[in-house]
Amino acid sequence: MPPLTLRLALASLLASPAPARDPYIAVVEKIAGAVGFFSEDGSQLAQVKVGSFPHEAVLSADGRYLYISDNGVLWMTEDRPGANSISVLDVSAMKKIGEISLGRFHRPHGLALFPDQQRLLATTERPFGLALVDVSAQKLIRSYEVHGKSPHMVILTPDAKIAFVSNTDSNQVAAIELQTGAWTLIPTGARPQGGALSAGGDRLYIACTDANRIAIIDTRSKRVIGEIPTGKGPARIALTPDGKTLIYNLQFEPAVGFADLRSGRQVAAVPLSGRPLSLALTRDGRRAFTGIQDQDKVAYLSTANRRIERIIATPKGSGPDAVIPLRP
Repeated sequence: MPPLTLRLALASLLASPAPARDPYIAVVEKIAGAVGFFSEDGSQLAQVKVGSFPHEAVLSADGRYLYISDNGVLWMTEDRPGANSISVLDVSAMKKIGEISLGRFHRPHGLALFPDQQRLLATTERPFGLALVDVSAQKLIRSYEVHGKSPHMVILTPDAKIAFVSNTDSNQVAAIELQTGAWTLIPTGARPQGGALSAGGDRLYIACTDANRIAIIDTRSKRVIGEIPTGKGPARIALTPDGKTLIYNLQFEPAVGFADLRSGRQVAAVPLSGRPLSLALTRDGRRAFTGIQDQDKVAYLSTANRRIERIIATPKGSGPDAVIPLRP
């Protein structure tokens, strides 16, 4: 089989003409085992089948490719082996063009791309670990111990030297030096999940779901230096481009929360009709998105006005989770 880079190039050349409407967001439809592409007004342009129960996704820096973790189980609490692949999608063609096997590492979840766009990290739940993939060679090239239970999300420093992994069931974040494999465990609040780095990479903000707080980690000293109390169940988190505001889903309210970094407190919560499982922000920071899995809905929120702008429907039974903005 030719290497993935050649296959990607061939797929782009052979792809059908670009659709009249470019996709605005991609939605990981967890229950359907698919990724839905939608226009800004909420019209579905395509539904692309991937592996079973996909959970997370990461977009390449040039916006051409989307990588999807084919987890294989609906909830992380399930005791089943699940799947062991990462699906590769061509965004403009809205087609699946590749699949990367993780071998013995099953149930990939959180994903992070290196700045070179040729390597990708994936947390795995069976066994607990962190897998390093060469996406060009379509090959697993290294794995790391995470020294904790249920690695969930992974956040890569801007220099790509350290990966921070949220070990959800052991209430800690593992800081892993990727060159040597050396590690440091950082105790956090209960059930750490998603994280967001400051622009300079010196602060990492980790949502601690069962502690109802955001832990603030100094990435140089690798220790918690503060916390921000939140509403109930923060899990995914983003930082606005101006570095002033954290935005996060609140699974158990349900709502989307806003925290002011200067004051260190939650300043707003926008109520939702159902439990939000994700949170993503456009690059310009003007709009946030969250998937409401049990209602087959995606909410668009204005970050400036802190209100819901639009609710769009995904196919019945699709189970939308992560939302990936494809435009600024």
